[in-house]
Amino acid sequence: METQSLRIIPPQDIASTVKSVAKTANSFGVHDTFRHGLKSIEGDILPKHPLENRLKHWEETQTNLKLTLHRRIYGIHAPVRQLMERSIVSRVQRAPILHSSNLSLDILMGKDETIDFEDFLNDPKLSTEMMDMHISMEHKLGIKF
Repeated sequence: METQSLRIIPPQDIASTVKSVAKTANSFGVHDTFRHGLKSIEGDILPKHPLENRLKHWEETQTNLKLTLHRRIYGIHAPVRQLMERSIVSRVQRAPILHSSNLSLDILMGKDETIDFEDFLNDPKLSTEMMDMHISMEHKLGIKF
C-alpha cells in the first residue's frame, strides 16, 4: 500500500529519463539492431523530459494531497465519504447519444472553479458524428446481434 504524503508535485520518474541505449548497446557502444530490433522514436531516440511525468500525474497528486489533508484534519471518514460520493455521481449518465456534462462530479472535484481546454475545445455539440439512438443503446447493453 502506498504511503500517504503531503507531496505538492508528483515525484520525478528517473527511470523514464534514462536512455535505454545503454541497455541495448554492443561492445562498441552502439545500439545492437540484430539482437534488440529497431529503436522506437518515442522511447529510445527521444528521451522523455522529466517534466512530462510530473504533468501526467499532476491531478492524481493534487487529489491525493487533498485527501491526505482531509484525513489528517477531519479523520478517516472525510476522504472515504468524498470518494464514495464521487463514485456514486460518476455512475449516473444519460443515454450514450446524449451529451452528459456530469456537472455534479465537476463540483465535487473542484473543476467548476477553473477553465481548462476541455471546456471550450471538446464541445460535443460541435461534433459532426451522428449516431442512431437505438444502435447506441444496443451496443451499450450488449444486445447487438
